[in-house]
Amino acid sequence: MRVIAAAKIGLVLFLALHLHHRFHGPPIDYFTLAVAAAASWVGVPGPGEPILITAGVLAARHRLDIGEVLLVAWAAATAGGVAGWIIGMKAGRVVLTTRGPLHAARRRALSRGEEVFGRHAVLGVLLSPSWVPGILRLRAGIYLPTNAFGALIWAVGIGLGAYLIGPSVVDAVDDLGTATGIGLLVLIVVGVGWEIVRRRRRGRRRDAAT
Repeated sequence: MRVIAAAKIGLVLFLALHLHHRFHGPPIDYFTLAVAAAASWVGVPGPGEPILITAGVLAARHRLDIGEVLLVAWAAATAGGVAGWIIGMKAGRVVLTTRGPLHAARRRALSRGEEVFGRHAVLGVLLSPSWVPGILRLRAGIYLPTNAFGALIWAVGIGLGAYLIGPSVVDAVDDLGTATGIGLLVLIVVGVGWEIVRRRRRGRRRDAAT
């Protein structure tokens, strides 16, 4: 559902820009960037950053225009963030408040989230997925400008970084992904090992008691 919504946002945005501006480079590249950026800011993990980095590198090789790359990425991310906020407000809130399993826990989490966002709203918007402020019903006067600012930092930081540094950014991201994967694997192995040791100790204490 979110992917379809992000694709629609990206398509509408791309068509609007394309009608008023002639892109330097293949239009499909900008369309892909718009969809990926919108999807990431709606709340779909993964597609935005790699596509934006690729677009920045292509701009450094004069296949795309870096100004257009940053504009499309920022506008699509901003639109995606607004869509995610609306989804959270309309659907996410209902999921958390509907009676069912863990209803009391869900209500407590909702109250705690509203309390935190009441004190640190701007920071909460910048650090959380777009649907979280929607669920917590953060008002538009705070969310919309903060979302646009966050999208700008995201687009310029990643896109311009990829443009200026080029392939080394891609290598760094790949290395970070590898290191993260290794780290997760180590944590899993350690966790499983600790659980085995803990169960063995519990079994020995039970045997000693009997």
